[in-house]
Amino acid sequence: MGIADKAKNKAEELAGKAKEATGKATDDRELENEGRGDQVKGNLKGAGEKVKDAFRD
Repeated sequence: MGIADKAKNKAEELAGKAKEATGKATDDRELENEGRGDQVKGNLKGAGEKVKDAFRD
């Protein structure tokens, strides 16, 4: 469960970076902001996984 969740979180973060870059390139602020939001969600979920791992050890 942990590895799959970590991979999903990283994928969400990378997709957010791609959206942000596309938004910047096309001057689409909404897409750019959506990408930033996706990155934040991915980072927060990743931090949650690290906390879970710390308590498991």
